[in-house]
Amino acid sequence: MIKITLPDGSVRSFDKKEITPYEVAVDISEGFARNVISAKFNDTVVETTTPLTTDGKLTLYTFKDDDGKKAFWHSSAHVLAQALEELYPNVKLWVGPAIDNGFYYDVDLDEGSISEKDFKTIENKMIEIARGKHDFKMRDVSKTEALSYYKGKNNYKVDLIENLDDGTISFCDHSTFTDLCRGGHIPNTGIIKAVKILSVAGAYYKGDERNKQLTRVYGISFPKQKELTEYLHLLEEAKKRDHRKLGKELELFTFSQKVGQGLPLWLPKGAALRERLENFLKAAQKKAGYEMVVTPHIGQKELYVTSGHYAKYGEDSFQPISTPSEGEEFLLKPMNCPHHCEIYNAKPFSYKELPKRYAEFGTVYRYEQSGELHGLTRVRGFTQDDAHIFCTPDQLDKEFKDVIDLVLYVFGSLGFENFTAQVSLRDPDNLEKYIGDDKNWEKAEQAILNAAKDKGLNFVVETGEAAFYGPKLDFMVKDALGRQWQLGTIQVDYNLPERFDLSYKGSDNEMHRPVMIHRAPFGSMERFIAILLEHTGGNFPLWLMPEQAIILSISEKYEKYAEKVLNLLENDEIRALTDNRNETVGKKIREAEMQKFPFMIIVGEQEEKDNTITVRQHGGEDLGTINVEDFSKIVKDRINKSLKTFK
Repeated sequence: MIKITLPDGSVRSFDKKEITPYEVAVDISEGFARNVISAKFNDTVVETTTPLTTDGKLTLYTFKDDDGKKAFWHSSAHVLAQALEELYPNVKLWVGPAIDNGFYYDVDLDEGSISEKDFKTIENKMIEIARGKHDFKMRDVSKTEALSYYKGKNNYKVDLIENLDDGTISFCDHSTFTDLCRGGHIPNTGIIKAVKILSVAGAYYKGDERNKQLTRVYGISFPKQKELTEYLHLLEEAKKRDHRKLGKELELFTFSQKVGQGLPLWLPKGAALRERLENFLKAAQKKAGYEMVVTPHIGQKELYVTSGHYAKYGEDSFQPISTPSEGEEFLLKPMNCPHHCEIYNAKPFSYKELPKRYAEFGTVYRYEQSGELHGLTRVRGFTQDDAHIFCTPDQLDKEFKDVIDLVLYVFGSLGFENFTAQVSLRDPDNLEKYIGDDKNWEKAEQAILNAAKDKGLNFVVETGEAAFYGPKLDFMVKDALGRQWQLGTIQVDYNLPERFDLSYKGSDNEMHRPVMIHRAPFGSMERFIAILLEHTGGNFPLWLMPEQAIILSISEKYEKYAEKVLNLLENDEIRALTDNRNETVGKKIREAEMQKFPFMIIVGEQEEKDNTITVRQHGGEDLGTINVEDFSKIVKDRINKSLKTFK
């Protein structure tokens, strides 16, 4: 008798010595079983044909599930690898994982190359292989067998195998193809109905710039052609909204090879945008009782050794800076937290003085590999809207809820309405992974769960996803194209107060450790602005726009009136500029549309005579001819509707 527990808690019993996930799916529903492509048994990814011989928990996945997509795209990577082997006989394979949207395979083409003109040939070969409906079959092999298979043929796989333990090595076979693989596949290649090669790029072997550069082939696949068509349409829309493209068009930021990769330069309009975002959050933080602090861009190496950040970022980040003093080393700051801990340590605190809330827009530095850099979303220097709250355990519940209020205020003011929250808790079966005593953990976890419930958040609970120092709440935001981004995080930390020996005097006159809350509604200014650019397509909320209106004079004769209108708007704190070029109004309007100006104000003979303006909105709607005062009221009313005061 085998008892299988499903995610809803129901138990199905089978009078057999073994049963496969597929057979369990059939027992649930034959229609459901036809869509099941992967499974997880007792936290281990298995094939739908894997024999289950013990009682356990089983989760069945379709393509609609993230884990189902992962198995689908991982299997598609195998098909891509087979296609490349058949098309490029001298190719050597390295690795080919599933990623968030599709898959890739890193290969050494010897003297060959792949360009966009080859994509269709590769796609056709993949579909030809897929139509063979070849089963994916796993088999365990000894280390000796694995090395023997690849020696003399593929030095990359040999290097990989040499670092594996004997007894943990397996191959996956399908059709005439064999690959080193840990598992997690769909039943057969025939489920793959549509494929698209998206791009090729260079990728250093093992991500090390000192090694040979391989060719990385990116692709995506679907069980239906319709889904691929929809995805490609979404991709085209994403290209139009690419923050790198919009950032250049709107003159927000640039990059310079002389300055260095991954180090953005903010142009005047972009700098003004950043400043506006900072001031927006600073105003809310001030009402919430935060105190602004400023910390240096560097710190002694020992500071980050104490915090644990050197162990995490040190070896793969910017190397220590040596000073003329022997043995003295500094690091570019990878995180603001250690500095804030030392600010707290600058004076003794009583429980009556807590909580202390320190906030900073602090720039940090991490050496990302050049191949991983991507516009503003992956850079080497970025500014975090960091804040750290030091409180007593009894204050934790209220402080956490207050931070949620702040995050929701930020999201609402910037148009991020579609989001879910994830509560990450300890793994009760693996408590040795975590620090801190059980009582504090229980309080922290309950505080997060209570806060999420009390605030009416749409949230999921992920057991085992907590940080080693404490539970956390992450906000997963969907943008206008349905893509999901992690924006905003709140974390509870018992680790750094311990490492930095933080304390306060309690009501019992004894010394106690404070609890530390990390929070960052934006995360990083660079990444947040990139996501906001793509979410809005450059049409920022009116309150945030670099310029809210542009005044277009019909001819040079009306420049003085245009300046008069500009002065009136500036007196009403409306950001505007004039376009007095000797161009047609039609051309000026077209260019203003491209620059995303919310309003275009046209002035000519009649407007000057009547002391009015003619207003056109971005997108083409006309507001007609009105006076400047009425226009100012329209702008302010719209701002007030989207930008509420934080309470």
